[in-house]
Amino acid sequence: MLSRCRSRLLHVLGLSFLLQTRRPILLCSPRLMKPLVVFVLGGPGAGKGTQCARIVEEMDQTMAANAQRNKFLIDGFPRNQDNLQGWNKTMDGKADVSFVLFFDCNNEICIERCLERGKSSGRSDDNRESLEKRIQTYLQSTKPIIDLYEEMGKVKKIDASKSVDEVFDEVVQIFDKEG
Repeated sequence: MLSRCRSRLLHVLGLSFLLQTRRPILLCSPRLMKPLVVFVLGGPGAGKGTQCARIVEEMDQTMAANAQRNKFLIDGFPRNQDNLQGWNKTMDGKADVSFVLFFDCNNEICIERCLERGKSSGRSDDNRESLEKRIQTYLQSTKPIIDLYEEMGKVKKIDASKSVDEVFDEVVQIFDKEG
């Protein structure tokens, strides 16, 4: 199921992501303003979903006040090189990546958060064995994407080991600086 952030992006931009390949497909008119996209990345349990929900509320207010401020979040994408290549091929000239919002968090903290979440979420993959595999996949597939954007000077790194409110304060500061 698409996250709330991704759903909002789909609604506003007319984009659709194939669930099997996670490759974006452009469905909107090229006459629309070119959007600025923020990729939201981090390991499992780093707080991406929690923070995206809060960011969306802030962005709704900002866009209501000024429709020209057209930044959009894509939560958990691109997860690997194939995703990035698909994005670049499909979105070249149609959207610009403003920056990568990277929620950096110690693996053990991420595992503990997911195990705690698993007690009430009902997610079958919130168990230690699955989480260790998910972290290895993240380190092998997603972290190189973050490193690539870091080389381009497009990564905004947040210490996601802090409390939800402290992390969100850092997020707000980043979005305020980026306009």
